Amino acid sequence: MLPSSLSSTLSAAASTDVFDIGRHSTVLLKIEPADETCSFLKKKSSSSSSSSSSSSSSSGNDSTDHPPPKPLLIAAPSDDGEFPVLLFLHGYLFYNSFYSQLLQHIASHGFIVVAPQLYVVAGADATGETNSAAEIANWLPQGLQDFLPAHVLANLKKLGLAGHSRGGKVAFALALNKVATSTTTLKFSALIGIDPVDGMDKGKQTRPPVLTYVPQSFDLSMAVLVIGSGLGEVKRNPLFPACAPKGVNHEDFFEECKDPRGHFVVKDYGHVDMLDDDTEGVRGKASYCLCKNGKSREPMRRFVGGAVVAFMKAYLHGEFGDLVAIREGKVMLPVELQDVDFLV
Repeated sequence: MLPSSLSSTLSAAASTDVFDIGRHSTVLLKIEPADETCSFLKKKSSSSSSSSSSSSSSSGNDSTDHPPPKPLLIAAPSDDGEFPVLLFLHGYLFYNSFYSQLLQHIASHGFIVVAPQLYVVAGADATGETNSAAEIANWLPQGLQDFLPAHVLANLKKLGLAGHSRGGKVAFALALNKVATSTTTLKFSALIGIDPVDGMDKGKQTRPPVLTYVPQSFDLSMAVLVIGSGLGEVKRNPLFPACAPKGVNHEDFFEECKDPRGHFVVKDYGHVDMLDDDTEGVRGKASYCLCKNGKSREPMRRFVGGAVVAFMKAYLHGEFGDLVAIREGKVMLPVELQDVDFLV
C-alpha cells in the first residue's frame, strides 16, 4: 500500500482530474531523421477535445546538427516552461501515430512525450528495436531541445520510460540494460508498462527475453507501474492467439518488479483499447480485428493517460495526491478496475 501519510494530505494534493485533458495546450510534432525541420501537425486546446491543423513549421529551431536516429512523434505543451520528458515506445507493428490522442492527453498535463517509430517491418526478435530505443535515449540530451517550440524546455533530470505491448517489453529491456550494441547513461526515474508482452507463451519468449520467472528479480532502481487489460488474455477467436497471453503478460512483469511498484488491471477492456479512435490503414484496421476489445477506446485511453500522468506526477514531481486518489478509490474512474495493487 501507499504510505498512510500521503492519504492524509489527499484533498490538498489532488488538484486536477488526470483523466481529463489538462490545462496546457499542446503541439504534436512529426520529425524525420533526414530532415532538419519539424512539421506542426496539431494544436489542441486544454479546454476542448477539438483540434485544428496547420502546415506551418513549429516555433522551435528550424535547423539542427543532431537529427534523430529514428522518426519521432513529439507531443509537448505549447506554453512557456520547463517540463519532464517521457520516452514512449509503440506496440508490435503499430505506428507511433496510433497513440496521438494518448500522447496529447499526457502532454496536456505538463509533460513532453517523445514517441519514436522504432521500425516499419519487424520479426519476432526485438533486439533491434531495443538498440534503437537506446539510441533515441542517447540522442535526447543533444537533439531534443532543437525541435521543441520556443520557450518550451525539456527537463531530462525528470525522465520517464513507457511502452505498450512489445514496446512495454522493450522499455523493460532498456531499463534492465539488455542492449546489444549501445547503452544509455540517462537516468530514468519512472517506468510504465502498458499491457507489456514478452512473447507468445512461457517458454516462447521473444529475444531478448525479459521475464525470468523469479519474483522481484528486476534490478531497476526506479518506481514501476504496470497497467494490464482484463481482456488481453482472452482470444478474440480460435484462429488467433490472445494478444497478451498469460505467462508473458502484465501479471508476470509486475511480479518480477521490486518495490515501489503498482499494478492496475482494467476490467472489460482489451489490449489495444488505448489507441486512437481512428487508426488508418491495414494495420489500423487490424487493431480492431485481432484482439478482444471493449465497447469503445475512449474510456481505456482516458484511464491509461490519467494513470500515467498520476504516476509521473508522483515519482517525478513528488506529488502523490492523484495516485493515492486512484489507489484509494476516491476519484471517479472512466473504467472499472478488477485489480489494484501497490507495494512501496
